[in-house]
Amino acid sequence: MKKSGFRGLFSFISKLNRSYFMRLVAIIVIIVMGFVSIPTVSKATESTKQQLEEAKEAKQQSEQELDDTKDDIAEMNEEKDSLQGQLNNLNTQLTEVSDNIADLEEQIDNKQVEIENTTAELEAAREKEATQYESMKKRVQFIYEKQNFMILEMLLGATSFADFLNHNDYVEQLSAYDKKKFQEYMDTRKAVEEKEALLEEELAQLDEYKVKAQAEQSRVSGLVSQTTGSINQYANDISDAEAKAEALEAQIKAQEEDIKVLEAKLAEEMRLSKLAAQSTWRDISEVTFADGDRYLLANLIYCEAGGEPYEGKVAVGAVVINRVLSSVYPDTVVGVIYQNKQFSPVASGRLALALADSKATAACYQAADEAMSGYSNVGNCVYFRTPVPGLSGINIGGHVFY
Repeated sequence: MKKSGFRGLFSFISKLNRSYFMRLVAIIVIIVMGFVSIPTVSKATESTKQQLEEAKEAKQQSEQELDDTKDDIAEMNEEKDSLQGQLNNLNTQLTEVSDNIADLEEQIDNKQVEIENTTAELEAAREKEATQYESMKKRVQFIYEKQNFMILEMLLGATSFADFLNHNDYVEQLSAYDKKKFQEYMDTRKAVEEKEALLEEELAQLDEYKVKAQAEQSRVSGLVSQTTGSINQYANDISDAEAKAEALEAQIKAQEEDIKVLEAKLAEEMRLSKLAAQSTWRDISEVTFADGDRYLLANLIYCEAGGEPYEGKVAVGAVVINRVLSSVYPDTVVGVIYQNKQFSPVASGRLALALADSKATAACYQAADEAMSGYSNVGNCVYFRTPVPGLSGINIGGHVFY
């Protein structure tokens, strides 16, 4: 364009009054903004998407843990049932062993009675043997001492030789009888002694059987106790696992509710994102601030970025003012800050406490002033939060702005 052309344009502009000039400038700005790409709130959905994915992943992990827990419960129930079967068998064995011990004790009692009876028989046999022995010994002694007299008496008393022989035969028979009876008593005593020895041996064997049976009873009782303890432990473990499963089911239910909330939030943010993409932005010169806006903004900056570097304080203030400028959000500082569920210090009550005690520092007021003048070190970002994986934006201090 020639210099004369520029001079003509400036000459034309200078002829316009100031009010018309300002309107013209505003129109030009709006036209320029129409061609400039303004970041929309679409990035807002990234955080919610990330949260949603994390929530779904957490739900999947909980479901997997629940499935694993149910598998553990099933395995423990199988093991418990198997142990219960073993316990039933052991109880049967224990009953059999106890019955066997009772039978052995009865046999031992009977055997002891037999031994007592046999002992009595043996004593009687010994007494009879001793008596017969004494009798036979006296008879032999008598015959030995009185032999001549007896022979003379038999000779004198015999009426014939045959009668003499008969007397002599009688003496021999009497002697043979004594020997026979003595031998019988000796045989009886020997038989009773053998019987007693046999009974003692059988009693010792029964005692041995009883000891072994008692050892088996002790072993089986130990197994019963051990198996019962294992079953009780499995029962406790199953109870704990079932409680864990119930907790996981409740957790999954809560996670499902969280997912629904995040999905609704994502849908709303996507709606706002589309709306923001189609909306217009005001110029800072079009904003009229109320008397308390500076105080309110400075204290919000204190709550959100009190420990952040100065650039972070300015960035928080710029986000608030960006929302004021956007047609998607309220057009006042008060409206933006107190919009439902937007700034956590409002919901937690921290902002109210800061306002009541005037906590905002000089740096917070300075940052509020810069933001309210239209300065932004984060462009047109309308969100900020602590960084999370997958969320991109402008990182200042401990916040990411998007």
